[in-house]
Amino acid sequence: MFDSQAPIEKLHQHRAPSSTSDRIALRVVKGMRFFADSFFAKRYGHRAVVLETVAAVPGMVGGLLQHLKSIRHIRDDQGWIRELLDEAENERMHLLTFVKIAEPTVFERFVIMLGQAVFFNLYFFLYLFAPKTAHRVVGYLEEEAVISYTQYLAQIDAGEVANVPAPELAIRYWSLPDDARLREVVIAVRADEAGHRDRNHDFADALAG
Repeated sequence: MFDSQAPIEKLHQHRAPSSTSDRIALRVVKGMRFFADSFFAKRYGHRAVVLETVAAVPGMVGGLLQHLKSIRHIRDDQGWIRELLDEAENERMHLLTFVKIAEPTVFERFVIMLGQAVFFNLYFFLYLFAPKTAHRVVGYLEEEAVISYTQYLAQIDAGEVANVPAPELAIRYWSLPDDARLREVVIAVRADEAGHRDRNHDFADALAG
């Protein structure tokens, strides 16, 4: 797990593209970032609800396909399956937490369903045929997530977003103090995203090797 108190330069690490597929992955993610910025502007709580729905997909898809690959080749998965499924579960907890905080509108719930349906199918075939690129996409998505949560934190610190009490499920999941508030939740989630970023870049490097 990534240290939530890590120096800011480590928290905001960027993996420079080293191949054509890496550059394509980065451009795809930047395009997704542009859409998110245009649609949500600075409503980071609502942005988190929609984007965490998408973020919960890659780990489940990767875990499934790695499971099938392990069976097909009759060999050990080197721990990839469990780690990817844990990532999916972690992102699902992010979603459940921010649903409690942001209370998405009916339209945003529709966007969630549509986004999940589209992204699941696209990511499934990407991972099936180009797993290295798939992990690189997630690595870059998580880089953007760290940036977004840092901006969310800045809004809280500036008083632009109410520092509401943390939901009970977040307190239990991250073992936060009983009086924890939104700020502590965002810090914990940001650390999770930084950890997913590093691991997915590592997975991509391993597949490239």
